[in-house]
Amino acid sequence: MARKSSFQTSNVCVLGGGSWGTAIAVLLARNGHTVTLWEYQEDLAGKMKEERENKTFLPGVNLPDGISITSSLSDALSSGDYVIFVIPSHVFRSVAKQAASLSPDLSLGKKKIISAAKGIENDTLKRMSEIIKEEIPALPDNRFAVMSGPSFAAEVAREVPTAVVAASEDESYAREIQDLFMGPTFRVYINTDVAGVEFGGSFKNVMAIASGIVDGVGFGDNSKAALLTRGIAEMTRLGVKLGADTKTFAGLSGIGDLILTCMGKLSRNLHVGKELGKGRKLDEILGEMVNVAEGVKTAESVRQLAIREGVETPIMEKVYDMLFNDLDPKQAAIDLMTREPKTEH
Repeated sequence: MARKSSFQTSNVCVLGGGSWGTAIAVLLARNGHTVTLWEYQEDLAGKMKEERENKTFLPGVNLPDGISITSSLSDALSSGDYVIFVIPSHVFRSVAKQAASLSPDLSLGKKKIISAAKGIENDTLKRMSEIIKEEIPALPDNRFAVMSGPSFAAEVAREVPTAVVAASEDESYAREIQDLFMGPTFRVYINTDVAGVEFGGSFKNVMAIASGIVDGVGFGDNSKAALLTRGIAEMTRLGVKLGADTKTFAGLSGIGDLILTCMGKLSRNLHVGKELGKGRKLDEILGEMVNVAEGVKTAESVRQLAIREGVETPIMEKVYDMLFNDLDPKQAAIDLMTREPKTEH
């Protein structure tokens, strides 16, 4: 895709050297931007510098010359007009707090921020955008956006055609982020429903664990189709009660990401579910994984949100019980199938 004549290169700081953070850095560098990638582990950052590859989280992908790697958060923040948070939800607040303390421009709301993280903080039940606003209260709406959608890191890095959504309460800033990321194999749509985009990207990870359990137990395609259909209904019901727009859940960050994460072979949450369905214990499964499966922690947050809001989320409730209360997957299926009969809508 040809760039608009008004396109300008930017300096971008990506916080988080996992698979998705690295893929975003690669994508932006290919778009012609100058990127600084922050990886908190000094030894991993050193290897990435030397080998020009993230062999731990994104093997087989060359890091373009436009990417600098550092383990110094202050150095990383000094170089970016845009700061992209690609941090797991359970450490998102601590990194945001530390970043604000190290960068006066960030704390004063002078830098532009994007959250590409998916999750809900367990203790506070806050979305990542809400955490940013608490830790950087000076940040105006026209300098903050979230990005989500069906986007496996490895496929983005391999330039597989991908579409996502960028959301900001300020539509002009969403368009700015659209222009920052758009390329021949990466299409960005815009939205102003920040809450809906974040909830879709978070809830679908819990559903992906349920989808994996369906596979691990040995149920069939009928079961998977029912799960996805009733899953999006459940996600929408809770999200709308929390202030999101119904239409958002029919888009890329809702049903789009749900389909990918519940069906795709690269899905970490699907893998957790499959192994649970085979009868393995959660601690054992997570102990073997390099990447974070956000759905495990999100299952706790979703349960608390559903109880607080008085919303029925039977599938996600059963996922919580299978993760933390040793509920047998086959019994969970029986419990769901024998609930009181209802109308579809």
